[in-house]
Amino acid sequence: MQCDHAANLRALLDQPGITIAPGVYDCITARLAQQAGFRMVFSSGFGIAASLLGAPDIGLLTASEITDRVRYICRAIDIPLIADIDTGYGNANNVVRTVEDAIAAGAAGIILEDQEWPKKCGHLEGKKVIPPEEHVKKIRAATRARDSNKLVIVARTDSRAIYGLDDAIERGKAYADAGADVVFVEAPQSRQELEKIARELNGLKLFANIIEGGKTPELTAKTLDEMGFKLCAFALSGLFASTLGIKKCFETLHSNGMTGDMLSELSFQHFEKVVDLDKYRAREKEFE
Repeated sequence: MQCDHAANLRALLDQPGITIAPGVYDCITARLAQQAGFRMVFSSGFGIAASLLGAPDIGLLTASEITDRVRYICRAIDIPLIADIDTGYGNANNVVRTVEDAIAAGAAGIILEDQEWPKKCGHLEGKKVIPPEEHVKKIRAATRARDSNKLVIVARTDSRAIYGLDDAIERGKAYADAGADVVFVEAPQSRQELEKIARELNGLKLFANIIEGGKTPELTAKTLDEMGFKLCAFALSGLFASTLGIKKCFETLHSNGMTGDMLSELSFQHFEKVVDLDKYRAREKEFE
């Protein structure tokens, strides 16, 4: 199953056009993404930190917390998942173990970034990056760790914020040469910068990350496709939407002592379909 998901992801990347990858952080968000028709998802480290720890994305998650959440999500869906594994949690040895754990958890791909630890969300200030040659070694370790598995490796650089866009582009080229399948320049700050990334890294599979209120302009997937990007992640859209919905629900409940018609569009019966209750009922009957 794991190899099938990785192969399916590679096939998706080889098809013409861009693929939208919504960020998910638990099994419900992943199932909702699949039910909405998305063909792949990626696990958001930001979202997992928020949902699991109630904390910001500043390097507080451990490798085991990430891979445990990835394992649960992969069991809940039938589409490929790219797992955010931060920096790999150490040197090349740590990267090998983390990649092996991600494959065992069912991930079809990984995102491996070049920040110093503790890392920060790519749209926060105060990031630091390791030398590019050090991250090249991590990427090579990741490619060896996947062995015969078709795991897709997304190499992310956060260098734009520290050394500028040209440095980030040169890192992207080096990371692709080291074996990365997809290059991800995090947090370009204008449409012109996105266009330059696509132009200078022409021929490579490119990943764009759109965050509402973040540093990167909120362009449509169609526009990014026309530029030459292959993957378009909306990393925090689901997290922001669910947080806003729960916030309003709980504030109404606290103020009024009931939710009223706030949840009229999602009844108990509707939610049964989200979690596929009928499948479990059928199984019960089968073994009665």
